[in-house]
Amino acid sequence: MTADTAQSLARLAAERVDHRFKGLPPDADGLTVAELAGQRRNLFTGGFATPVLALSAERLEHNLKLMETYAARHGLAFAPHGKTSMAPQLFQRQIEHGAWGITLAVPHQVRVARAFGTRRVFLANELVDAAALRWIAAELDADPDFELICYVDSVRGVELMDAALRDADATRPVDVVVELAAGEGARTGVRTETECAAVADAVAGTRTLRLVGVAGYEGEVPKADTERVTAWLRRLVALAADFDKAGRFAGLDEIVVSAGGSAWFDAVAEVFAEIPELSLPVLKLLRSGAYVSHDDGHYRKLTPFNRVPEEGALEPAFRLWTQVVSRPSAEQAFVNAGKRDAAYDLDLPFAQVIRRDGAERPATGVSVTALSDQHAWLATTPEADLEVGDWVGLGLSHPCTSFDKWQLIPVAEADGTVVDYVRTFF
Repeated sequence: MTADTAQSLARLAAERVDHRFKGLPPDADGLTVAELAGQRRNLFTGGFATPVLALSAERLEHNLKLMETYAARHGLAFAPHGKTSMAPQLFQRQIEHGAWGITLAVPHQVRVARAFGTRRVFLANELVDAAALRWIAAELDADPDFELICYVDSVRGVELMDAALRDADATRPVDVVVELAAGEGARTGVRTETECAAVADAVAGTRTLRLVGVAGYEGEVPKADTERVTAWLRRLVALAADFDKAGRFAGLDEIVVSAGGSAWFDAVAEVFAEIPELSLPVLKLLRSGAYVSHDDGHYRKLTPFNRVPEEGALEPAFRLWTQVVSRPSAEQAFVNAGKRDAAYDLDLPFAQVIRRDGAERPATGVSVTALSDQHAWLATTPEADLEVGDWVGLGLSHPCTSFDKWQLIPVAEADGTVVDYVRTFF
């Protein structure tokens, strides 16, 4: 950890707890985050107010170690996507667990990472905003240790970047990778190899940009399955080889080839292992991000570890604790968390456990059927034992839209002892 990073994280620990942070104990107002963490309060008896989102300390550490091991086993550099958590404390832990750097999506996120000392950033997006480019040019010029790579996918985009960087009197070129689209109708990216060459030629015609590789996102492959994803990844590798054969990477130390979301990193590992010998070493950069917390829905179903169980398994680390506030009938109940608190874009939350008088049991016969702004609608069968005042622990789907609803998240051990707090910046 650099001195700058340590100082920035220390400032987070010195932040005062107050009304901004939902779920935290009201009697903790005025304490610093470090002071509150030092009290090691219990999530269930220490004054926390429902709803409160918690991360499992043990499962978080398990997931960090598992992906560190996976990347090393397959010879991959790892730049986990930071948009998932937007939590500099987790960025630092990911780096301590072997990450090459952090992937981000928009300039604001890069500013957050830089404020906490992140040295390497992969910006998995096109960047044509002149104000953001001026700031990035200044960051690169001021810090020779700062490395940034971003996408380009059009000649027009290259022209806009070049103009903004020339206007900023940038002295260091911005490293770029040509983004290969995942297919017709997919998201961003260049559709054909001929167009990729034209974009690469445009980059070569500037002094402000430097072509360092190729990249893309296999999660956008239409009707994605193993065969289609593998075929697209081989196109990406072939594009890198063709660019290298044409001498487009002359003068570099390494060639960047990057892909990898959270659903197909096994295919990425397999195809990247096939990359032929090129004129330079290849940085095989994986960018999966949802692993850090995993989930109980979307990614639990899609994770590649389902296909390769011998390599391990991620564990869902989130639980949203709510309280039953209404039990109007034998078939219905309401808890006090809704769209403001829980992800719902991919799946509704999952009722998992019930706590009453310090005892925890499965939420048998309880399911979430809808969310209002501040309530979850529960359907209950005759076997459900549920009363007003009970705590209900909900599993969540989609980490990216879970983290963003909470500014300060308790990290709790299995017995409920809160050992840390994670600050997010969305």
